[in-house]
Amino acid sequence: LLTGLIALAASCWAFAQPDYYRLEFDIAVNKPAAEVWSKVGGYCDIGEWLGLDCEITQGDGGVGTVRVLNGTIVEPMVAQTELSYGYTQPVTEGEYYTLYHGFMEARPVSETTSKLIYTVMWDTSRSSEEEISAAVESRRNLFTTGLANMKEIAEAQ
Repeated sequence: LLTGLIALAASCWAFAQPDYYRLEFDIAVNKPAAEVWSKVGGYCDIGEWLGLDCEITQGDGGVGTVRVLNGTIVEPMVAQTELSYGYTQPVTEGEYYTLYHGFMEARPVSETTSKLIYTVMWDTSRSSEEEISAAVESRRNLFTTGLANMKEIAEAQ
């Protein structure tokens, strides 16, 4: 009985250990960071630079604001500075919680240039290597395209 309880505790412990995967993408922009942020940093501007439907369902654009992407992806804003914001995706009943978080920032490089940085992280502890590879490739395509679109919008006259 004791051996069985130890094995059960060990298997529960294995599932309790998250394995966070982090991706960071960036792109140089030939405009000052504040100007870049004014063009692409609104919480629903993601609709323009990723081609998604975005609706603010709660809040005023600051911390606590909730956006819904394509009618299904809920993302509350959990952090904000003058040139950045962070968000999460909440628990969905019946699904494993991956603790998905994203962070977008316009970082000054000089008085006339900046860098857009998009970072995402999530728990991959319950994912196979194939699932992780597919998720990484999907996010790489998504956010590389998004950053290129943001650069184009920000540098437009």
